Amino acid sequence: MSHRTLIGKPAPAITLNNHDGESFTLTPGGKGLPTVVFFYPKAGSYGCTKEACQFRDAVSEKDLYKPEKVELVGVSPDPVEKQKAFVAKNKLTYPVLSDPKGEAAKAYGVGKGLFGFADVARVTFVIDDKGNIRDTLEGTLNYGAHSKFVTKWLDKLKAESEKEQAPAETAAATVEVPAVPAVDTLAAPAA
Repeated sequence: MSHRTLIGKPAPAITLNNHDGESFTLTPGGKGLPTVVFFYPKAGSYGCTKEACQFRDAVSEKDLYKPEKVELVGVSPDPVEKQKAFVAKNKLTYPVLSDPKGEAAKAYGVGKGLFGFADVARVTFVIDDKGNIRDTLEGTLNYGAHSKFVTKWLDKLKAESEKEQAPAETAAATVEVPAVPAVDTLAAPAA
């Protein structure tokens, strides 16, 4: 199964150990936010470090990436100890999950990268606030494209959300309240 075949379908929920060794369950759409899951081949390698730091910088610099607006998660086959060092060294501010058995990669249809030389390809998933995979990007060598791809999708999802909310707000604003006939409570009762 290719990751592209998942577009338009519900994203799989996964439970893996986070970089701190604690179990972390990701249920895309469960928080009512868009979710970004990016798989990367090897913590500490040049391209993976650049990609992870681009996402870290986006979280600190761009409103679209704030934790209350999107759930961002990185996943690689590296063991927890290596992920922990990777997160600490690069001051990453989002969950970085360890997938040494390839369970999450398999669930998301992520195969090997670099013509089979890397255990996992560099693939990023954009998932909407309902938990459906909207698009994916694979680019093992083009690590810089992933944050740009996500930014464009987050802009699009924000616009869609605003468009969905606008008709509801307009309808609520134009609802007419029926007039209630005035009752004169001071009038004397009819004899």
